[in-house]
Amino acid sequence: MTPPGVTGSDRAQLEAVLALVQEVLGADLVGAYQHGSAVLGELRPRSDLDVLVVSRRGTTTSERRALVDRLLRISGAPKPGAPRPIELIVVEERAIRPWRYPPHLDFLYGEWLRPELEAGRLTPGSSTESPDLAVLITMALAGSRPLVGPPPSEVFAPVPPDDLRRAMVAGVEDLLAELGADTRNVLLTLARIWTTLATGSVVTKDRAADWALPRLPARPAAVLERARAIYLGEVEEDWTDLADEVAPCAQSLVRRIEAVRRHQAST
Repeated sequence: MTPPGVTGSDRAQLEAVLALVQEVLGADLVGAYQHGSAVLGELRPRSDLDVLVVSRRGTTTSERRALVDRLLRISGAPKPGAPRPIELIVVEERAIRPWRYPPHLDFLYGEWLRPELEAGRLTPGSSTESPDLAVLITMALAGSRPLVGPPPSEVFAPVPPDDLRRAMVAGVEDLLAELGADTRNVLLTLARIWTTLATGSVVTKDRAADWALPRLPARPAAVLERARAIYLGEVEEDWTDLADEVAPCAQSLVRRIEAVRRHQAST
């Protein structure tokens, strides 16, 4: 089923993803769960449709190819008027229950991977460590929105708070490497990491910005405010006038992340 909050073209797109997953995995599909904006609040104009799938086994090369080939047609570019970008993750049941850190993923599709997927390079298999799964599972459990299968509390083990914090910090270096190509998302994700470390709650990216903005100096706050406005669809994505301030804003956020983590480690 699709949740009540997903309507129109989003519902049709999500149903197409679920039909694909059921077709490929068949009886080995344990469940499919939403995470991200759809469960933390509501889908924003630039939100992805995020689906976390649990399978009784790993996918084969031919199954991963079938998923990619169809998702390249279902998923849209991250721009106004296009179908929403899809992020689809498949994990093996044994990789996430009982819980152990770091978790491993079996399959990943995201629009940032489109060039290499179109070139025929498949995403790695089940040996791939993915600390970020700790965050996604936490969101899936909090939202409790099964698309297919039992409630997430029957499928996922709770993520210990320290593993959630470790997972969020583990992604910082990779995020910074994408700052130029994905400025809005990187800045908002850094704000969410800071917010989660400081408060213990995982929130939407715009709400993380709301929390962070009054705690930042004026110049980095102006950059983060632009990222928030773009995410909410209030302005077009344009960093021309703030180009020199983007990296300092990111570093300002990273310093605050590191400060919270040091404080937590010492207590």
